[in-house]
This record gives sequence, structure tokens and C-alpha cells, in this order.
Amino acid sequence: MIKWILAARPKTLTASATPVIVASALAFHGGYFYWKPALICLVFALIAQVVSNFANDYFDYKKGTDNEERSGPERAVAEGWIAPRTMLCVTVGLLAADLLLGLSLLRYGGWELIFAGIAVALFALAYSGGPYPLAYHGWGDVCVLLFFGIVPVGFTYYLQALRWDLPVTVCGIAVGLVIINILVANNYRDRDSDAKAGKKTTVVLFGEKFGSLFYLFNGIAAVICCLYFLTDNAVWASVLPFVYLFLHIKTWREMVRIGSGKELVGILGKTALNALLFGILLSLGLMIND
Repeated sequence: MIKWILAARPKTLTASATPVIVASALAFHGGYFYWKPALICLVFALIAQVVSNFANDYFDYKKGTDNEERSGPERAVAEGWIAPRTMLCVTVGLLAADLLLGLSLLRYGGWELIFAGIAVALFALAYSGGPYPLAYHGWGDVCVLLFFGIVPVGFTYYLQALRWDLPVTVCGIAVGLVIINILVANNYRDRDSDAKAGKKTTVVLFGEKFGSLFYLFNGIAAVICCLYFLTDNAVWASVLPFVYLFLHIKTWREMVRIGSGKELVGILGKTALNALLFGILLSLGLMIND
């Protein structure tokens, strides 16, 4: 069981919980909160991320990206903890179970949500697998913005309010930006081994300096996005995220100071916790102003 827990990368699961939390707080702010679809969305999002993590574990092993030169945490398939075929079968089975769970959301949002579920399923597999793995061609950051920001925030809110307006998009972009940094921290750490394996992340394509500045920019831009709520009767939703900014800059400075090597592994966990803190602060701000 321990090997499967490690393969699920629990430290990164804040990336799937944060958008659901923020969307539900926004629904609460507007008087639309409905706990049943919110809870289903949370479970669906967590399972979807585990599926994506399992798929990455499998496909990165098959492509040779997970090798002895990689400085990140051990991967289950590469370390021999889980057989490749077993990992693939569990990934597909878990994805099927998650899609079945997603069908229960149709009663709240309509049959059109089937297309959103299909998109999530395709993303989970196409991120690192298939004929054109998105993460290997510089599209990872865009995918995270969409599928860990705009899409989950938007649809979690929609399932409760049956509407999608500008504040939803603002929250989706803000959440997506802080969660992108989990990916950036990972890619910054593995930039040398990724380059040798042919994995063209944005850090590989544009360099170490870009990676560090991109990380810094995302956190600042997310907080600036929250200033929108000064015009939406939610002042605290604009103010509280600035607390996150202090920790974000501190983590960024630590990442730049370390520069390379296994010591950067800790930056990933801190970035994930920072993202969760951002989501909690923004959510509290939205609910306080209700």
C-alpha cells in the first residue's frame, strides 16, 4: 500500500483540492453553495490527479525520462516497486471509476458535462502519454492553467450556481497560476535530466533564468488577479492573498539559492503548500465578505 501512496504523490494533491475549495467559497459568496456536488467534485478531482500521476509514472518510465540522472523523488515504476503493466492497468481502471463517479454530476449540471469529463480523461492520459505527449512539447504549463485552474473552478462553481461569470474566470486564472508553480518547481529541478531525455518543458526550452522568473511572476500575478474583488464587494478576498505572497517570495528565493540538485525536492512540497494556503486565504476572503 505504501508504494501506491508514494506513487500518488500526496504532496501534490493540494493542486486538485484548491480549485474546488475556491469555487465553493465563491459559490458561498454568491449564495449558491451546494455541498453535494461540491463534495463529488472534490473526490473526482483528487482521483483525476492520482490517475494523472500514475500515468506520468508509467509513461515517463517508458520514455526513459525517469533514470538515474533525475534528481527528483523516486518513481514507483522506475524503482521497480510496481510493474509497468500493473501501473497501466490500475491507471485505466481508476480513470474508468472516476468517469463513472463523474456521471453522478449530470443530475446537477446537465448532460453537456459529459464533454468536460471526456476532456479531463484525455488530459490525464495525453499529458505524458500518447503520440504527442503535451508535457514533452512545452504545453504542460498551459494544461495546468486550464485543468487545475479555469476548468475545475469553473465547473465546480457551475454545478452549484448554474452560471459562469467573470469572477469565476478570475478565480480560475489566479488558482491556475499558483498551481503552475508546482509544475515549474518540478521542471526547474529536473531541467538537466529532462533535456537529455528529450522532454521539452518550458524551463528546458527557455532556460534556468526563465524558470525562476516564471515561478516568481506566477505568484505575483495570481495575487494581482485577486485585486479584481475590490470591485465585487469582497475586499478581504483582495487583501488576504497578500499573506501568501510573502511565503511565495521566500520559497522562490530559496529555490534560486539552491539552484540545482536533490535539495530542490523540498521546494516542490513548499510550493504545493503555498498553493493550498493561497486557496484557503482567497476562500476565507470571499466568505468573510458574504
